[in-house]
This record gives sequence, structure tokens and C-alpha cells, in this order.
Amino acid sequence: MKRIIAVNSNCYHGYSIEDAIDGIAAAGFRYIELTATKGWTEHVFPTMSFERLWQVKEKLNKAGLTPFAMSGHCNLMDTARISDFVSNIRLAAFFGCDYIVSSIGEAHLEDKAIASNEEVACHIRALVPYLEEYRQTLVLETHGDHSTGHILKEIVGLVDSPRVKINYDTANVIFYGDVAPQDDLSCCIGEVAYMHLKDKAGSTQEWNFPALGEGNIDFPKVFQKLEAAGNHCPFSVEIEFTQAGPESIAQINAAVETSAKYLIEHGFEL
Repeated sequence: MKRIIAVNSNCYHGYSIEDAIDGIAAAGFRYIELTATKGWTEHVFPTMSFERLWQVKEKLNKAGLTPFAMSGHCNLMDTARISDFVSNIRLAAFFGCDYIVSSIGEAHLEDKAIASNEEVACHIRALVPYLEEYRQTLVLETHGDHSTGHILKEIVGLVDSPRVKINYDTANVIFYGDVAPQDDLSCCIGEVAYMHLKDKAGSTQEWNFPALGEGNIDFPKVFQKLEAAGNHCPFSVEIEFTQAGPESIAQINAAVETSAKYLIEHGFEL
């Protein structure tokens, strides 16, 4: 089964982008999702010098990794952060990415009431001109208050732009939404343009996201649903371990390799 299959550099949170590139390439992957999340994982970032960004670009090229997507999470409901997100859109374009990933963020009004899906869609719709200018697709991640495909399908429908689709995170829908991905996915599969393949171990709200195949998610059912729907969206592997984090970079590299083997065993080509 051919599709773009990448690894999110956020798997290497706490380590350098060079470490991430080396580990991802060594595991046999050919695509990478770069992480540019302010205050968390700034593997690449708009405030970096041109020279530094070009160094990363050359490193990717030498490693044979294509940066096709960028994790540029911002609170899209905070108007003060919109300029930050636009900068991330431009950075994604610099690296030649087709996708930019973000959760919506805290959808609250000034009086702390939860914003309606219509209000959320209005905020996101304001980004469409930038997405069109830089030829990006914004994929909204199942996360937080917007943690299920059912919710995001409605929001994406209200935005009504081919530039705004869903990034379906298979573990987040469990952790935040308490739904099984093989069940929830059916309602939104036509709007899913990107998928974070993330496994989930332990109890529902336990932070435990191991290598693929080491958790409880029924990935074969997820794959079957996608195939039946003719959905060949890109996959990006994300491993976030436990709250204690990985013990070493060797543990991260091993988890990335395990995930690669799992995908190959299920008929995918990296």
C-alpha cells in the first residue's frame, strides 16, 4: 500500500533536529514532519537565522528525507497568535511542505464561555488567504475540546475550503475524546487529509503513547476503513512515550525502528 509515511520530529522532543533526522532516516523513512511548536519543540522556527534554516535543509537533503509537513501548533482562537501561525505557514513553504498541522487551541470567549463551532470556523476561515498564497493545506488535529472526528468534521464543513481539512490523531481521540478511532473515524473519513499514527497504552487518560504495535489501538481496522473509503492520506508516526519521557535517544531510535517494522509487516512501503 503506497502512501506518504513520515515520522514527526516531535518524537525527538528534547533532542536536536539533527538527532531526529539521523534516527528517522536510519529507520528507513523517507519523509519527515518538522516540528515548529513555540515553547515546546522548536526544531525549526521562524526566528532562526536563514543560515541555520538552510543548514537543516541541507541536512535533510543529504539524509534523503523530504519535509512534506510542518507541525506548527498555535492557539488559533487567540488573535494575538495569528501572526505567529502565519510565520509558520511561511516557514513551511520555505521547506517545501504541503501541509501545516495545528490543533485549534482553547476555544473560549472573553467571558470564558466555550465558543461555538461557527465562531471557531470564522477564526480559521481568516487563515485561508494565507494558505492559498503559500499553497498550504491546514490540517486541524483532533485535540483538546475538538478531540473527535465528529466535532472537526462540522468545523471543517463550516470553513468550507479545500485548504482546511482534518489531521486525525489516532491516540488523541482516545485520550481527549474517549472514543475508539476505528469507530469515530467513519463519520469524518471523507474530510481526513492527514493522520498522526499514534498508539495508546494504559488507561484512557494515561499519558502513554508507545511505538506502533505496542499499545491497544486496533490499527488493522483503521487501515481497512481507510482502504475501503479510498482514503490515501499521508501518515505521520508520532511517539510520545510516558510523562517521564524517553530514557535516551537510543530508546527513541528503537521505537521509531519498531514502528517502521510494524508498518512494513502490515503491507506498507516506507
